[in-house]
Amino acid sequence: MTSLPQRQAPAYLQFVRVQKGDGIRLIPVEEVYYFKASDKYTLVITKDGESLIKKPIKELADELDPQQFWRIHRGTIVNVHCIAQVSRSVTGRGVVRLKGRSESLAVSRQYIHLFKQM
Repeated sequence: MTSLPQRQAPAYLQFVRVQKGDGIRLIPVEEVYYFKASDKYTLVITKDGESLIKKPIKELADELDPQQFWRIHRGTIVNVHCIAQVSRSVTGRGVVRLKGRSESLAVSRQYIHLFKQM
C-alpha cells in the first residue's frame, strides 16, 4: 500500500529584490511595512525608506503569505505585524495607522471585513 504524497505548504516570498545602483539588494519581507501600487511598479516601504520594484501589486499579492500580508485597498498591501491601530475616518472609511510611521493608509470598503474580527 502506497501512502499519499505529503502536501507541502505553499512557498511564499521571503525576500523582495530591489535594484540599488548597479547591484541588487534583498529585503526580507518581514521588514516591509507595506506595498503601494505605482503604475506598473510597486513601492516597497520599509523603516529604511522606499524602493521601487518592477512587479505589479496584483502579482505580488499572490506571492505573499496571506497570514502576514493583507490587501487593504486595490493598490495597497500591508504587513499585519506593522499595524498599530485601525479606526474609522469621519466619512466612515477604514484607516490603518502603522507602528513607527506617520502616514495612515485607507482601507477600502471591499477589504474592511478583514478588521471585523479584531
